[in-house]
Amino acid sequence: MCTMIVEKAAVTGSGRGPKGWFELKEANVSFDHPQNAQLDHALNIDFVNHELGLDKRVAVEMSADSARRLIVAIEEALRRGEEEEGLDTR
Repeated sequence: MCTMIVEKAAVTGSGRGPKGWFELKEANVSFDHPQNAQLDHALNIDFVNHELGLDKRVAVEMSADSARRLIVAIEEALRRGEEEEGLDTR
């Protein structure tokens, strides 16, 4: 059964697709059946810029355990980078 769970976040950054780099505007995060990963359910992240067309998309599908490890790694990289650079980005 599909969960239909989707969360959206405005993002600032760049993604690389088949035609090169493009500006990112949004991340759509879902927990549902993946399109390609051999998992029953996955955390799916689509980084997109709808203003530039359908081919301006970077998709990621990963297991729930992988997503949790990624969250920890992102938090630690941000903490260390901010600490070493003396930045307060919150």
